[in-house]
Amino acid sequence: MSTTAPVGTGPRPTIVLVGHGMVGQRFLEALAERGLTATHRVVVLCEEPRPAYDRVALTSYFSGKTPEDLSMTDMAFIEKERIELYVGDPAETVDREARKVTARSGQVFEYDILVLATGSYPFVPPVPNKDAEGCFVYRTIEDLLAIEEYAKTKATTGAVVGGGLLGLEAAGALKGLGLNAHIVEFAPRLMPVQVDDGGGAALLRTIEDMGLTVHTGVGTQEIVTDESGAVTGMKLSDGSELATDLVVFSAGVRPRDQLARDCGLTVGERGGITVDEQCRTVNDPHVFAIGECALAADGRVYGLVAPGYEQAETAAATIAADEAAFTGADLSTKLKLLGVDVASFGDAHGATEDCLDVVYSDSRAGLYKKLVIGSDGTLLGGILVGDAEAYGTLKAFTGSVPPVSPESLVLPAGAGEPAQLGPSALPDDAIICSCNNVRKGTIRGAVTEHKCTTVPEVKKCTKAGTTCGSCVKVLGQLVNAELEASGVEVDKGLCGCFGQTRQELYEIVLALRITSYQDLLDRYGREGARGGDGCEICKPAVGSIIASLAPTLGASGYVLDGEQASLQDTNDHFLANLQKNGSYSIVPRIPGGEITPEKLIVIGEVARDFGLYTKITGGQRIDMFGARVEQLPMIWARLVDAGFESGHAYGKALRTVKSCVGQTWCRYGVQDSVRMAIDLELRYRGLRSPHKLKSAVSGCQRECAEAQSKDFGVIATANGWNLYVAGNGGATPRHADLLAQDLSDAELIRLIDRFLMFYIRTADRLERTSTWLERIEGGLDHVRDVVVHDSLGICDELEKLMADHVANYRDEWAETINDPEKLSRFVSFVNAPDTPDPLVSFVPERDQIKPDLPLLSIGTRPLEGTATR
Repeated sequence: MSTTAPVGTGPRPTIVLVGHGMVGQRFLEALAERGLTATHRVVVLCEEPRPAYDRVALTSYFSGKTPEDLSMTDMAFIEKERIELYVGDPAETVDREARKVTARSGQVFEYDILVLATGSYPFVPPVPNKDAEGCFVYRTIEDLLAIEEYAKTKATTGAVVGGGLLGLEAAGALKGLGLNAHIVEFAPRLMPVQVDDGGGAALLRTIEDMGLTVHTGVGTQEIVTDESGAVTGMKLSDGSELATDLVVFSAGVRPRDQLARDCGLTVGERGGITVDEQCRTVNDPHVFAIGECALAADGRVYGLVAPGYEQAETAAATIAADEAAFTGADLSTKLKLLGVDVASFGDAHGATEDCLDVVYSDSRAGLYKKLVIGSDGTLLGGILVGDAEAYGTLKAFTGSVPPVSPESLVLPAGAGEPAQLGPSALPDDAIICSCNNVRKGTIRGAVTEHKCTTVPEVKKCTKAGTTCGSCVKVLGQLVNAELEASGVEVDKGLCGCFGQTRQELYEIVLALRITSYQDLLDRYGREGARGGDGCEICKPAVGSIIASLAPTLGASGYVLDGEQASLQDTNDHFLANLQKNGSYSIVPRIPGGEITPEKLIVIGEVARDFGLYTKITGGQRIDMFGARVEQLPMIWARLVDAGFESGHAYGKALRTVKSCVGQTWCRYGVQDSVRMAIDLELRYRGLRSPHKLKSAVSGCQRECAEAQSKDFGVIATANGWNLYVAGNGGATPRHADLLAQDLSDAELIRLIDRFLMFYIRTADRLERTSTWLERIEGGLDHVRDVVVHDSLGICDELEKLMADHVANYRDEWAETINDPEKLSRFVSFVNAPDTPDPLVSFVPERDQIKPDLPLLSIGTRPLEGTATR
């Protein structure tokens, strides 16, 4: 609605919030929680053309998230609390004597309380031509839109000035846009604030392996431009010149305090609006400052979201006349940079006197873990690079003596004594969620006093786990532990339809030879679920169980037969991977990465004739993107005719078995790794499992196939094969553990058979082998006892289950293209089967195609002077 009358003259006092970022939104929520939105008029002046969004996750835009996905503003909340939100209308002047704020639109707002949450601005070094065409900063969604557009039309190489958090994310974004990406960092290592030299070296190796070029220990002296004023390069402080078409400055931020300076508020020598412990400005009790624009009472400007949230809570409490103080904040951070976990906590650099370091480093795997230990055994801090799984637990013990040895906390799984640090070992004052400053005692209270019984209920009650999400796993452990300690039976059922776990349902299906999801639901579902349709959790899980056991049960192994079709997700439903623009990708199986020239020609001809984008995958296969759903059968008809079969890139099944060239070609090889990889891939192809499976075979200890990062990996020795299990790359890397060594071909295959079927039998839904091994009681020792020594007496059954699978394997696409009924599902519109989807379109890029997706919409901007209520 339009607001024309001066604010502040009515019966309610007025709070004006300048800035609507993450901290500003938290301040509004804190006001509402204390009832202040009912007693005060709240006006928000937002400079950006959209309300608050998750700036921490900004880079996720380049992986497909939209502004709506990133939004942190629930407009229903804004309307319910009667908050007047002015988007695209920032404050331009403040008259503290008259207590008035003038917005860019010319509107004047009188205030009783003014809260400045203006955040920070990117620091751009004062180098010549820093404002040239092709120079950008990396701060807002609009910045990302501009970078994307320029990269698409005018650049092939990009350079990022700054190797901190945002700098690495920006470099990853440039790489994702198809540019050759460089990082220029003045310090001698990447992320110099968060990690030490060892952590920086591990991070550097991993990032360079991703194809990014890193320049450390050099500064930017000048941006080089052409006659039109566009960027063509950078001159560096070591005398070298870097050719680049695009430059992103990400060299840190500075407090955005100009509005405060202009109205006479005190600011720090190096910037930041000076506030006291209540976040009130030191020379005006009616004005508060929170977030990155504030210089806290301890003399620090905090650039993390968690301290900003705490300042927002403090300011709201003070306005409500409650006692509150912000005296400093934990600077611990857990980040995921380009898919690499990086965490630091406490005294990470060992500044404390008489402290000792405990370090585990594996540069080949990109792992670095350091704990700083006091002379009395107190855990003071640490750094984790490549694997930050233990971050939540380690941070909670900071400042105390852990109940286990420090060495056991950093050694990888399977090395040394395991660290048994469950939720019960944490003290009540341990901070579990640093973003929202939630302690273990608060979480326990949510369960015992507020009767919360699930993680979502505890998150809603305490705000724990609602920001970065890194504490959710520990949160779940605490909730279950507290429920069990209180004598409450913890529901471990698969979902609301079944009270049994996935493992229990597997045993029921196997023992009773159940071949129908509906039969299982009607006989063993919860009361009220029987006779129903099930849910999105149990349907694919049960569908996977039935598919993995189909040969033994005498059921159809084809996932689209009868009832099975209704249990599948989109990928399995069309036997292809759905892509971001509604098209599909096709991945034929290429066992071991070995392919004949004739088959290469067929793939090239198919891709050419159907206009597909082609890419060699990390799993030694060729992926073809851009097929419309009605084209899939025609494409596969040609591929099947040439001898190809489904690569199951769409299924929770075996994907690939990579290999090096082994002893056949390589002078270091000691076994025929290609033959073994082909044998394994053909044996386990089509095997449905709780999660995808990846494998590799290396022909020697040089490990070129990276077998130790796979669900099961094989490395040749002079005496046979070593078998490694439960490794994982991706978002949470884990080195595989050695299960057995110097195996013959027959011994190797027998143990893999047993391992895979034991995993399928006992894992939870969507649980990778790496997570399964760490969860299962007894860990690797128990798995070895079962799989190698047959301690449970089930190995004959496991081997038979695998033998049934191998004997009954049929290629899904070969069956599909020969069945008119099955082919009828491959249409975009059921009522117009011959009509292609008009939304599936493409544009050219690098002599191929890419999805024609519009730039992000910036939404509808309210008219000047209009309040969204």
